[in-house]
Amino acid sequence: MDPEFVTLVILALTIALFILNKLSVGVVAILCSLALVATGVVDTGTALSGFGDPVVIFIASLFVVAEGLDASGITGWMGTYITDRAGASRATLLAVIMIVTAVLSAFITPNGAAAAMIPVVLKAARASGIQPSLLLMPVAFAASAGALLTLSGSVVNVMVSQTLFDQTGRSFGFFEFAGAGLLLVVGSIAVALTMERLLPRDREASISRDFGAHLGTLLDHYQIDQGFFRLRIEREIAATARSLETDGVHVYAVQRGVREARGLDDALVAGDIVLMTGNAATIRDIAKLHGFWVESEPLVPNNAATVIPEQSGLAEVIVAPRSMLIGQPLFAGLMRGGVTVLAARRGGREIGASTLRAAEGDVLLVHGEWDAIIRLEDDDDVVLVDCPAEMRRQMSPLGVKAIFAGGITLVMVIMLALGLVEPALAGLMAAGAMVLTGVVTPPEAYRAISWQTVVLIGGLIPLSVAIRESGAADLIADGVVALTGSGGQTVVLAVVFIATALLGQVISNTATALVMIPIAVVIAQTSGIDLPVMLMSLAVAAGASLLTPIATPANLMVGAAAGYRFGDYWRFGLANMAVWFIVAVLVVPLIW
Repeated sequence: MDPEFVTLVILALTIALFILNKLSVGVVAILCSLALVATGVVDTGTALSGFGDPVVIFIASLFVVAEGLDASGITGWMGTYITDRAGASRATLLAVIMIVTAVLSAFITPNGAAAAMIPVVLKAARASGIQPSLLLMPVAFAASAGALLTLSGSVVNVMVSQTLFDQTGRSFGFFEFAGAGLLLVVGSIAVALTMERLLPRDREASISRDFGAHLGTLLDHYQIDQGFFRLRIEREIAATARSLETDGVHVYAVQRGVREARGLDDALVAGDIVLMTGNAATIRDIAKLHGFWVESEPLVPNNAATVIPEQSGLAEVIVAPRSMLIGQPLFAGLMRGGVTVLAARRGGREIGASTLRAAEGDVLLVHGEWDAIIRLEDDDDVVLVDCPAEMRRQMSPLGVKAIFAGGITLVMVIMLALGLVEPALAGLMAAGAMVLTGVVTPPEAYRAISWQTVVLIGGLIPLSVAIRESGAADLIADGVVALTGSGGQTVVLAVVFIATALLGQVISNTATALVMIPIAVVIAQTSGIDLPVMLMSLAVAAGASLLTPIATPANLMVGAAAGYRFGDYWRFGLANMAVWFIVAVLVVPLIW
């Protein structure tokens, strides 16, 4: 059998496996590559080349950049900012999110925009109580539409502009694409707002809890309205803790070492920690009089923002069965493992300020640096109630890491917009900078990458090569020319749009453009259609990859986050594709 027919058979089988959804999409992609090698359509080098393709590297680096924006608190802040101003209305929230996504896409490509916006959308979904599946697919389609706003929005835009220059001596301007892109963005928003019923529901989204208001919830739950001072004894004094009490000042406890609790009537020695509560001015006067060091101020609702800086936070832990803590002194202010116990509850009731012995199941509210709180995950004596890493992202205010993350992303956007370096290199530089500046750690960077996405795209790139080089593309081109016949401009553009859009559902829009651009040039020359019209219409058609999750990396990214299935895209995608068809076939000729 001829290579072109073998390629088309493998393409059909691959699509069928995707639709059946019996195997992981990554496994299907690998099987596709192996089938191409086994049938001799491509060699081993070509089959493996996809995993080193610049597109794959760029997408992997974007996941790390998105992790930096998330870990630094920027995406959490953006989600809160958007939600606060959009309110609980799905329509307003969705419109705002889609506009932001489209603008980002115009400068950092649809893949970059999707990677950056997914955590923002999940944050907004948590805060507003809206299912992520009702938001994320429209966001992916807004990213595709936003790519038509500028020359740098898509590699396809650059390709058609260069083709126009090679043929006519002029190229499309940087913002000239917006003539079509603005209509696509507006149309995408209109479809999303009016055809919600076409979106899938009840999907298992990878969405975590909303910790946006968790700090206030914890302080209210444990009724921390006064708090306490931690005073360190710097030198020997002839006094007991009880003797320091005065009107409006009460001594909680005295801690010596890591675990030892001293009596209030025992003599104080250098290194002891005295826990006091009461009038803040009076306690500061006592500390100044005796030369005590104020180790920490009270954590109460009216100063929580200052006591919980970027490096510190709160968490709840449960005393585990067979914990070494059982039977040990337990009191507010106890310091252990770098964290301080603020309050404790037993059986749903507050234990109180007196020194007690820890028991299995006691719930402790602890305060300390995030690194110390995260280390509690490996502590066999306690069990963390919530994920500290997720809490840190949502509870921490914007700090130095946010400045680094924002600056790194801005530099990447500028490099992409001005074409200073290749996208893959810009992405790698940004991802490396996120790690070097400490915004994300190397393990966090590895975990951030969606390896399913990487394997899927890397495994399908050889299929794109096979379609183009085996002669399968020529068969498609011949079919397009035969269908157009002697039809007018509208018929020709319609057939080219359908052929390009259908091809774009199974291979990348870049590969689709590589196949269709020379065909489109010939069709324009033979039919008398102005080349700018044909090429701009082709750019729109190549971007209309809306029917399958494998059509674009952005579709795949939101699919993983929202829990979409392979067959979830086509209904909502067809409604959007009608808008793209109208723009490509009817509007583009009016503008160009």
